[in-house]
Amino acid sequence: MIISDIGKLAKYPRAVFRFVFIIANNIYCIPTYVVWMVLLLPLRQCHPRLYYRIEGILFHWLLAIVSMWSYTAGYDIVELGDNITPCKNKRTLVLANHQSTADVPLMMAAFNAKSQILPNVMWIMDRLFKYTNFGIVSLIHQDFFIASGKANREKSIDLLKQHLIESYIPRDRKWMVLFPEGGFLRKRREISQRYARHNNLPILKNVTLPRVGALRAIMDVFDGDSNRCGNNNSGIKAYVNGDITNSNSKETNQDTLCSNLSSESNCNKYLEYVLDVTIAYPNGEPLDLPNIIHGLRDECQTYFYYRLYQYSEVRIYFFVYVYTGWRIINA
Repeated sequence: MIISDIGKLAKYPRAVFRFVFIIANNIYCIPTYVVWMVLLLPLRQCHPRLYYRIEGILFHWLLAIVSMWSYTAGYDIVELGDNITPCKNKRTLVLANHQSTADVPLMMAAFNAKSQILPNVMWIMDRLFKYTNFGIVSLIHQDFFIASGKANREKSIDLLKQHLIESYIPRDRKWMVLFPEGGFLRKRREISQRYARHNNLPILKNVTLPRVGALRAIMDVFDGDSNRCGNNNSGIKAYVNGDITNSNSKETNQDTLCSNLSSESNCNKYLEYVLDVTIAYPNGEPLDLPNIIHGLRDECQTYFYYRLYQYSEVRIYFFVYVYTGWRIINA
């Protein structure tokens, strides 16, 4: 009993130490990154590819430090599902559910152990993150800050398209991380369920109905006529229970909408994979960034469940969902 009480009390001095240590991390690591990037600016003019390769290495080192925060607090990650090795060095759209401020640090920790992912990743995040301590790093790395709200929706979509064309493709980035729910589960769930009831859609409890604006922008850029990866004519393919299967008996209206996508055409394979990441916290109680900083919450395991799709196999479903809604896919 006494030993247990001592162990509980020892958490508080450790939490103070962790807080001071992480603040120190931010004070010396972020300015170091920024100074090096400023000193190397002449290199960007004469050899931009080398400049951004060096930047990617330094960016990876920064994210490795963030990964250390959750690991040393005892918050482990268990990875389940598909083998994601085939997409490690390929252009991949990563779609993840969003529950709390711990999602991104834990994703950094999961991806840190895999070579060539973090140096070449682009994060699509809320504009508010631009004003955090890590905002300057994301600006230099050419991440994208998206503005939420109806007033900014169309402008944000246009800016995302422009960013993909001017930054993501020329920088030869590989992974692009998008949270299609558009915000934290606790903030979006009630609105999502109300919308679902009004439109006779599934009532979801653990995730929300995804927003399609950013996904549509990505499709417009990577699924244009010049970049389109055609499917074969043997039918529409889908990912079903871990297998790619053919289906020739889809609804007529779905075939009409997507008939122009089924023919072979020139394909630059700008987008090759879609990685669906489901983040599951113990007992449905998400960690958050303060937990990761002070480490007062008990050690636990967070589960990452992966589903990997070839974009050419599932893009027809993206097309139908984005342009016609949930109903046709579930018909």
